[in-house]
Amino acid sequence: MSKNIWLQKASEAMTLGFSVQKLDNGSNYLSSSDIQGFCQLESEQLTSQHPIFFARIVYHDSLLRANQEVINYGQDQVPFSPKTLAYLRSEVWLTDFPPALTLQEFKLKDFSSISYICPISYRNQKPEYIQIITHEPLSSSLQLYVKRSATLLSKYVDISLDYGRQKTEIKLLEDILHRVGHQLRNSLGLIGLYAHNLCLGLKDSPWQEQATIIGESIQDLDTNLNELIDCGQSAKLRVTLQDLRSLVVESITTLQPLIKQKKLKILIPDTSTILKIDRLQMKQVFDNILSNAAHFSPNSGTITCSWQIFQDEVLIKISDQGPGLSQEDLQKIFTPFYSQRKGGTGLGLTIAKKIILDHQGSIWAQILSESGAQFSMILPRPRSVN
Repeated sequence: MSKNIWLQKASEAMTLGFSVQKLDNGSNYLSSSDIQGFCQLESEQLTSQHPIFFARIVYHDSLLRANQEVINYGQDQVPFSPKTLAYLRSEVWLTDFPPALTLQEFKLKDFSSISYICPISYRNQKPEYIQIITHEPLSSSLQLYVKRSATLLSKYVDISLDYGRQKTEIKLLEDILHRVGHQLRNSLGLIGLYAHNLCLGLKDSPWQEQATIIGESIQDLDTNLNELIDCGQSAKLRVTLQDLRSLVVESITTLQPLIKQKKLKILIPDTSTILKIDRLQMKQVFDNILSNAAHFSPNSGTITCSWQIFQDEVLIKISDQGPGLSQEDLQKIFTPFYSQRKGGTGLGLTIAKKIILDHQGSIWAQILSESGAQFSMILPRPRSVN
């Protein structure tokens, strides 16, 4: 991956606040080698700037759950001895802890050169930082360059940490879905068997039709349960070309009883686009988000759906005029079992996020300045269709 691509992806992270960024191969999944590769490129860029001849980046790898380092030397620079590197790693010279993203000079024992440190962050009581050693004092422009590198690294490491948390939460959800699914299948199978027996025993009876409906409903429930469990496995996506507006309208139609009861107004664009998605799973996403919007909306409130269509993706926004979200909500809203709704399972938004990620997209929540909450999604769209 080129330096420009790395910068582009990290810049997107800072601008849009994505939880997980798509890498060059179209995957949402970060690895330790991705993080190390990004740090390696940054260290090479630093040592290419005169008079910097040594760069050392210490960062936290959430996937390995340990601090790691990347070291790079300038051209023609002789590598330090193991004893010197051991001294740098000991951090006995780190007698002060400057604020994150500030540059400070530190004295090194037996070094005639100048040493600087720019902390990336302080995590788990351990500093993450860029350490550089130079032949002469840094100019103002180079000091700013180092600080910008530290900011970029900080954002990228934050993304990797967020992904690590998501991975843990999603694994927990997948385990729960499979355990619950097994128990529900047993119950559904038993109910379906009794419904079938009723159909046979009520032949030519006016009650047979109702017993048949029960049996068909059990089959629908079993199908939906399978779809729910399959949403934890991206390899099982049944991807087809689907019209975005039609899918949203279908979800709105499902919610008509609640919409009419609360006299809600739903605003939806006239324009549309074609997406390459798993229809049932993506409808589940819209069902969940629109259901939450309707639930929290005041009587006679307005729910606004909008989208912006770009060349390779579409940005979808769904907002309401409800009580909004707290800062705690923003941190936990996609976490399993966290729910604002009375009697809610706290799984709906977690499942929605997993489905979006499986489609190589992104989803996040925002607090609206006036009132209410907004959920935004970015989904890829095929170039070959309008």
